[in-house]
Amino acid sequence: MKISILAHSAGRGRRTSAAVALGAVLALTATACGDDGSGAGGDGAEGSGKGKIVFWDNNGGVRTDIWKQIIADFEKANPDIDVQYVGIASTEYQSKVDTAIQADGLPDVGGISASMLAGFAAQGALDPLDDRLEGSSLNGKLNKDLVESLRAAGGGDDKLYSVPTSANNGVLYYRTDLFEKAGLEEPTTWERFFEAAEKLTDKGGNKFGYTIRGGSGSIAQALDAMYGQSGITSFWDATGKKTTVNDPKNVEALEKYAALFKKVTPAADLNNDFTKMVAQWDSGEIGMLNHNLGSYQDHVKALGADKFRGIPQPVGPDGKRVQVSNPVDGVGLFKSSKNKEAAWKFIEFATSAESSSKFNESAGQVPAHLDAAKADWIAKAEPTKLAADALTDGSTTIVQLPYYLPDWNTLSKAESEPNFQKVLLGDMSAKDFLDGLAEKLNEAQAEWDEQMG
Repeated sequence: MKISILAHSAGRGRRTSAAVALGAVLALTATACGDDGSGAGGDGAEGSGKGKIVFWDNNGGVRTDIWKQIIADFEKANPDIDVQYVGIASTEYQSKVDTAIQADGLPDVGGISASMLAGFAAQGALDPLDDRLEGSSLNGKLNKDLVESLRAAGGGDDKLYSVPTSANNGVLYYRTDLFEKAGLEEPTTWERFFEAAEKLTDKGGNKFGYTIRGGSGSIAQALDAMYGQSGITSFWDATGKKTTVNDPKNVEALEKYAALFKKVTPAADLNNDFTKMVAQWDSGEIGMLNHNLGSYQDHVKALGADKFRGIPQPVGPDGKRVQVSNPVDGVGLFKSSKNKEAAWKFIEFATSAESSSKFNESAGQVPAHLDAAKADWIAKAEPTKLAADALTDGSTTIVQLPYYLPDWNTLSKAESEPNFQKVLLGDMSAKDFLDGLAEKLNEAQAEWDEQMG
């Protein structure tokens, strides 16, 4: 896998995140760090390596069952350690951790993905893991590209604050039964994708070629379509100071992509987040869907494995595949933990080959552990196998998104999603939308560069 990370991203300084509303102290703080006096602010302690530790799951509900299995396995192997599980919905996780940082109520261990890593690291909430990793059984056993993605996302000190568990790659799902009936070729190129989207649409029969994500989470999918078509392989230009999002090739790509709305997609797509979009595809007569590996099992249950395929994103005219980075998921150690030895034992166990295989088989994602990536189940889960191959066979270039910017989440969500909806409705041009986003990104990068000195 090729990852486009500009040189300036390795020399980033720290910055205090935007002020977090304190409000009432979360009830979660009562179940924060482990027995040995945890819950206090500042640096914790190595502890005895025994007793209680607290783990916050950053995708509670969706991943609760598999994490409880892994915890049970860990406690069986380590009877002197008790892991308290706290499941938190992915949409609430970042705000709860931010509040817990201010209220001195952090757990010992928590799920830490690339998209939220910079904010937590900038507040000094995470313990560096490089030395622990170097001396552990995990050393040399993790996908280097996923490790470096998390290292680059963490801040200016080039330290690793989260051990990767998995990659959740973008996938193009398509209905093989509908394609076969229409005599269409597999949508492995963008040209075939657009052709199929049009030919599979019959509005009068309530049949559509594609479902587009217009609601929450829409920007990542739009960026994937943009860079995939344009073939641009870096988020920043050669100077490292100006973004490429509004490059004319990306503008043209977004225009073509946004023009699909209501022409070959349902009108309801305007407000659909991934849950509604996936449910709509599973229950309707829609030809294609862009999502990630996480929804594979939903499609199997709804359609049966013989009626669809999940393949890597289409390639461009030159035969090359370009995708934007999906946040790598991982687990981190909070600095305030008073039982870091026990907490690290849990992290090491949870990201081991056996646990990584078990977790990612349940989640349908690509394991970060190299041995787990060779497990038999991957060959049977075709979309995961194809995604894993695409990440390792040199066919895919990943455009690394600037997760390190403290303003990234705000810029790519709250400030951009309403404007993208305007583009879909024809109330704003793709150029104006991308020019506005580029201006804010360039300002954020300049501010970051200034603070790093």
